[in-house]
Amino acid sequence: MQTDIDPRSLIGRKALDVSGCKIGTVGEVYLDDATGEPEWAALRSGLFRRESLVPLEPSKLVGDELQVPFARALIRSTPVLGVGRHLSPMQELQLYLHYGLEVPASAEAGPSPAPGPDQDFGRIAGSES
Repeated sequence: MQTDIDPRSLIGRKALDVSGCKIGTVGEVYLDDATGEPEWAALRSGLFRRESLVPLEPSKLVGDELQVPFARALIRSTPVLGVGRHLSPMQELQLYLHYGLEVPASAEAGPSPAPGPDQDFGRIAGSES
């Protein structure tokens, strides 16, 4: 995905699956612990607002919509990881495996050191805590 986009600007955008069907709305964006780049989006969908995490790479922002190159069934069967919290390295590994994506070296390396007070890595984009 384009890395020059403010991750907070993705929040509220409609997300479409590989066939162009709406699968939800971006509720939160998660940043990579090591790089601070946007890595995952939490999509809210359905009557009960179920949230599924989708990778932002290889997703694309086209106009006002996030196009996710996976089928709705795969997205809806994403492991439930407690959206709204920091993702652990094990949880990220689960997500990479679920989507059949190559696991980056940073996800294989295990836990990263705790971020300093001036870093926002590993937190939800736009969170203050």
